[in-house]
Amino acid sequence: MARGPSLRILLNLALDSLLALAALPAAIWAAAPGAWPPAGWWGWALPGAALTLAAAGAPLRLAQQYWRFAGPRDLMAVAGAALGAALIFSVALRLAGAWSPPNEAFPLIHAAALGLLLSGARVASLLQASRRSGESSPDAQNVMLVGSPEGTDLFLRALSRDRHAHYRVTGILSLRARQAGRRVQGHPILGTVEEIEGVLDTLRAEGRLPGAIVLASGLPGPALEALLDAADRQGVPVRRAPAPTTLAPAGDAVGRRMELRPVSIEDLLDRPQVPLDREGMARLVQGRRVLVTGAGGTIGGELARQVAALGPATLTLLDHGEYVLYEIDLELREKHPEVSRRAVLADVRDEPRIRRLFEEIRPELVFHAAALKHVPMVENDPLEGLLTNALGTRIVADAARAVGTTAMVFISTDKAVNPTSVMGASKRLAEMYCQAFDREARVAHAGMRCITVRFGNVLGSTGSVVPLFRRQLERGGPLTVTHPDMRRYFMTVREAVGLVLQASVVGTTDPENMPPELADGGIFVLDMGEPVKIVDLARRMIRLAGLRPDEDVEIRFTGLRPGEKLFEELFHGKEAPRPTEYPGLLVATPRTADAALVGRAIDEIAGAARGGNPRAALAQLGRLVPEFEHAPDGTVATR
Repeated sequence: MARGPSLRILLNLALDSLLALAALPAAIWAAAPGAWPPAGWWGWALPGAALTLAAAGAPLRLAQQYWRFAGPRDLMAVAGAALGAALIFSVALRLAGAWSPPNEAFPLIHAAALGLLLSGARVASLLQASRRSGESSPDAQNVMLVGSPEGTDLFLRALSRDRHAHYRVTGILSLRARQAGRRVQGHPILGTVEEIEGVLDTLRAEGRLPGAIVLASGLPGPALEALLDAADRQGVPVRRAPAPTTLAPAGDAVGRRMELRPVSIEDLLDRPQVPLDREGMARLVQGRRVLVTGAGGTIGGELARQVAALGPATLTLLDHGEYVLYEIDLELREKHPEVSRRAVLADVRDEPRIRRLFEEIRPELVFHAAALKHVPMVENDPLEGLLTNALGTRIVADAARAVGTTAMVFISTDKAVNPTSVMGASKRLAEMYCQAFDREARVAHAGMRCITVRFGNVLGSTGSVVPLFRRQLERGGPLTVTHPDMRRYFMTVREAVGLVLQASVVGTTDPENMPPELADGGIFVLDMGEPVKIVDLARRMIRLAGLRPDEDVEIRFTGLRPGEKLFEELFHGKEAPRPTEYPGLLVATPRTADAALVGRAIDEIAGAARGGNPRAALAQLGRLVPEFEHAPDGTVATR
């Protein structure tokens, strides 16, 4: 043991012994004021009181307590040690036949006196440390907390450990009305989150408007949006408290300066988490051989993370990009070293390579996320998009079925609905092939299930608008938006992948328990909420950066890009959406085709693509996907 801690423990032991010496005469006086023991009795009784406390406190590690951070468990240990020491001391008095107070309640009185002194010293030390470390610096900023009592309490405790706190809490907004009017660590609860407009108006009228609002716990996206709007009207910035793990009480946190962070755009889309069948996910993945294509991408990478946490027998990561594959493999090696893992550098369009790989690994569960998804890029090179998105999906599906894979999960996109881009049409063609495969398996009650999951944009994904806006903000703008009316569906990657796994569980259940639409190759569609106007997203990101749209940072409209639509859709007109019993999951009524027919058409398209004949490839694509209205210059058509 290090010298410093040893000295501290000895000091604690000495202080507790002194308190034990003081507790004994106090207890005798309280038990029998007129019956004072002879002078010789004290010579051995006082050391005995200290020794009995040391003996009773040793199993409870009383001397190892950190007084400045005393908590309920520490005080419980104090009570136990005090009671044990008093009982041992009373038994020793009786066995020794020496003088003892005539009051039969003396052991309890002794325990109470000892407990009060021991706990009082610790509480006094805690209060002193709190006063000393919680002193605000002269330029401390007044802040108002928003959150649950638990979240605000944790923040206030962390703030009290900052030796020169740069924030001074002046009030709290609670999440529920019944908490209004109460106090947390002496700080008043001024109202609820819904009442923020009125609270801020009152504080401004009184000249007590806070310098910032601090989110001490999570808020659903709509509530956070309303809070940001109210704060923005008053010119008050909103910041988020550090993660709870960094606020947890710890001895080495003393003196650490608390740093607030900006509210992120992802926070605004943080909808109430839907209940997921975690046990079903574990049953689906645990102990199975799992393969993820496109594992280096945003969706594929998150799939790999969540699958690894569920304990597969083996996890194969497949990607065509060397560096992104290296990154996800390294991350999983560090976070889940117990998972047997393999990183494979391969192209899903290379049929011989994929077939050999599947025959070697024989995956039981395949998540197919590999795709070219950037609409203008695929418009520039449409043949590459067709080969990867359509042919690559057929090759992976065929190879999986050939080796007896239980289920393949295909990640699709809202751009496959009424597509105006080659990227969207190629994904719709892949959907058709997977639907046909799945229908055959369900009709025959045998074979590989092919589950298709369709959803919109994922925040922060590679090539998406949010990272673009962030880069443009770092350069001071302008933020470029293609059209004032452009709208998109957005979801966080964590939520999207959680629902993909949920859909996988539902799609592999017994036919009696699944939605009837799935029997004919129905498509799972994630409930994306309401579409977001891209220009509103840009304005919000500018405000979150503490700047003013159109004043500090310009928003510039650049026009629709090749293949883009103003509005994306989640359902085709003939795919009437139907709810499922699982929150967040919908099912699109299927539009089915023959797998062999679609497969031959994909091969013809691939032949034309490899021959460098885009006209023939796109003509065949149009025949297979009749709703495909190619708009290489972008379209402003409404729904």
